Amino acid sequence: MGRLGREWPLGLVWVTAVLFVVFGEAWLDRSVPVWLGTIFFLWLFVAILAGAFGVVRHAETIAHRLGEPYGTLVLTLSVTVIEVSFIAAVMIAGSSGTLARDTVLAVLMITLNGIAGLSLLLGGLRHREQSYNFESARSFLAVIIPLAMISLVLPNHTVTTPGPTLSSVQAVMTAGLTLLLYACFLGIQTIRHASYFADPPPTVASDRARPKPAVARDHDEPDALPLGLSTLLLVLLLVPIVFLAHEFSLFVERAVAAAGAPPDLAGLLIAILVLTPEGVGALRAALANELQRAVNIGLGSALATIGLTVPAVLIVALFLGQQLELGVDPQEQVLLGLTLVSSLLTFSSGRTNILLGAVHLVLFLVYVVLIFDP
Repeated sequence: MGRLGREWPLGLVWVTAVLFVVFGEAWLDRSVPVWLGTIFFLWLFVAILAGAFGVVRHAETIAHRLGEPYGTLVLTLSVTVIEVSFIAAVMIAGSSGTLARDTVLAVLMITLNGIAGLSLLLGGLRHREQSYNFESARSFLAVIIPLAMISLVLPNHTVTTPGPTLSSVQAVMTAGLTLLLYACFLGIQTIRHASYFADPPPTVASDRARPKPAVARDHDEPDALPLGLSTLLLVLLLVPIVFLAHEFSLFVERAVAAAGAPPDLAGLLIAILVLTPEGVGALRAALANELQRAVNIGLGSALATIGLTVPAVLIVALFLGQQLELGVDPQEQVLLGLTLVSSLLTFSSGRTNILLGAVHLVLFLVYVVLIFDP
């Protein structure tokens, strides 16, 4: 019963979803006072965030039972479902043609610079140096780099359609080849070379023992939920979150427009909401000297965004007949290039320290500043 009592996020997101089904149209009306709209916004934010933490908790239970890399794959795919729901909701409403681009870029900046940088910095402060399986990072980046450039930079240089967009043929090609390459990566991650994504064997005598993270000890308790029940609860949490994504996305866009803030801020806010639970999991893993799990979460989230979110929004755009702007601005191209090059250098040796974390955090702060002062 104590375990089941921890499932309060499930009740919160379902009650919130039902209430917004009944009253959402009136609550979303532009005539609603600002103070009341703020309450609705915070309510949605807390409900979705609590639900996302619930999703991550059950995904971590599944991860503990299945082992790496399968557990982390469940986690990244679950978060990707939430992310696609946010973007698709706004696209269906027809209110933004750039939210997909802004959210994808924000996810890359948060995962490759924010989560990775903070994990390396805090892990390095506690453990001095940390090790991970070099082959995993190389595999992640070998796919992330070309897909990121094809999705976010190449549209700026195509000439069939005006602006940073893709023609129908180019969109189908990009979506199809991206999914194919991601499927190839999944084959490597889960079947052919699954050992690449597990903790490396200790090779240095001074390597510290790797303590199990608190979450793993928690799942080892006798009253841990069965694997099947955890999977069911994860799905039951995802369903209302997918619905609430539409309501929250509309609130975010209207709030950003009313405040006169840069449009990019909407993508950043959505990315922060979606990635906060994963970020917490990565930081906990790094502090527990399990850097491999932090690498799998951070780089896995970045790859899932490029490999699944981009094809999904391209397909939605084609279905709706919308022109989707994917190409990022010149300054963002520079920052994306710096991030990818820095990631190659950071994950090139199998060991990390605080300097590498500091570099990525600086790049993330530059990205945030440029949103408000381009």
